[in-house]
Amino acid sequence: MTLSDVLDGYPGLSLEPGATLLADDLAEAPYVFVDDGLVVLRTALPDSTRRTITCHAGPGALILPPGPVEMLVALTTARIVVLTTEVCDELLASPDAASLLLQGLAESLRQRHAALAGMSRLHHVDRVRQKLIQLARDHGRVGREGIRLDFPLTHDLLGEMTGSARETVTRALDALQREGFVVREGRTYSVHVAPEELGLTTV
Repeated sequence: MTLSDVLDGYPGLSLEPGATLLADDLAEAPYVFVDDGLVVLRTALPDSTRRTITCHAGPGALILPPGPVEMLVALTTARIVVLTTEVCDELLASPDAASLLLQGLAESLRQRHAALAGMSRLHHVDRVRQKLIQLARDHGRVGREGIRLDFPLTHDLLGEMTGSARETVTRALDALQREGFVVREGRTYSVHVAPEELGLTTV
């Protein structure tokens, strides 16, 4: 049983690519479950033009709602289930559902720790490389030419994920493409890492 199974039948919210939800939109939700698609949490400080992505979440992920200076943004067509306090109380009354909630929170925390560890790397090429590995592990699809990241991954978006300027990301990606670590395919990328290194199943 998965959290998706437990939440089957609960009303969901469909989001188109680029759709944005602010803190006030989810004010009464302790948690948000991503049933399908890919969403991110992006900071939006009022006195700054710089934005940072603090979390990326795909199908099966349990995340916190956006805070006062954050927004939830759909990178692809997505469906989320807003877990209100009442829904959480229902889930916590079941030991199996409560265990799944804890597992979901632990996975979300693991991802954030990995993101912080990646941003602590001083060399920008290493920082971008580590973020691509994390994205491949969490959201990639194993194919014949590598692990595909089947969603629009712009240089600006990678910059927000790594705390780097767009120009810096461009130079880092050029270096990674020259060494054969990553191959660009339109607006998506394939990462050349052995799937077993990331715990992924080969096709």
